[in-house]
Amino acid sequence: MVNILLCGNKKVFDGALTQLISITNRTKEPINIYIFTMCATRLKSEYESITDEQITFLNEVVKSKRKENNVTKIDVTDIYEKEFKNCANETAYCTPYTLLRLLADKIDIIPDKILYLDIDIMVGDDISKLYNINIEEYEYAAVKEKYGRWFIRHDYINAGMLLLNIKKIKETGLLEKARKLIKTKKLLFADQDAIFWSTTKKKILPRIYNEQSKFNKKDTVICHFCKRLIFRPYPYIENFKQWNVDQVHKVLKCYYFDDDLNEYLNLKEIYNNRKKQVEFEGR
Repeated sequence: MVNILLCGNKKVFDGALTQLISITNRTKEPINIYIFTMCATRLKSEYESITDEQITFLNEVVKSKRKENNVTKIDVTDIYEKEFKNCANETAYCTPYTLLRLLADKIDIIPDKILYLDIDIMVGDDISKLYNINIEEYEYAAVKEKYGRWFIRHDYINAGMLLLNIKKIKETGLLEKARKLIKTKKLLFADQDAIFWSTTKKKILPRIYNEQSKFNKKDTVICHFCKRLIFRPYPYIENFKQWNVDQVHKVLKCYYFDDDLNEYLNLKEIYNNRKKQVEFEGR
């Protein structure tokens, strides 16, 4: 069983759908997905929890590939409010949903080993190749950050993929220390900085497990559609996600995930039609 952790609100549905399609199309082992969510409309009106209807549809999709697959929604609103409400990093560079992964040690049903993935990730190979890496002696395994390793520290990691040893993390207090940092010190990269500077022992993995710039490499296990700094013809930030299918083709020149994305477009149409039908019947 491959245990996976995702985090976000109802706007991450497209990311979760594309990602889970790519995982289930390539992974031989059953997968068990936990999605941390919360209602944070006190901050922004669009910060609503992922809906039960969205979870139900995601469950239908993964179970259509393998009946043992499962998606579980975990609402962590109360825990988040207790830990992070009005903290120094609640309005950081990303949404407050990036902080939810820091609560993984406080949720009893989370297993001793779990793979955290950002929502803007596609999986290009059997994900068990990553999940089954031995990390018994480490708090987590990660890949170096493409810019941070040059500008921050040589071993600075990208927290978009974290293979977490929850048992070891509870022993060392990694996430507890990270939460304290989040609450007491303004950090440039919030949760990522908090994790990095709280680490006791980590395992650095090859970039195929979190490729952050090349989207067509055939040996890539984790393809991360994160922000990119483009220098020519002038410096600018490029930020296209996998569900931006036209831009993935025209700008990123990525065609590796076409079968997955075509399946996504078909399933999204089914979901939207079902949603319209429910709304019509509810009038």
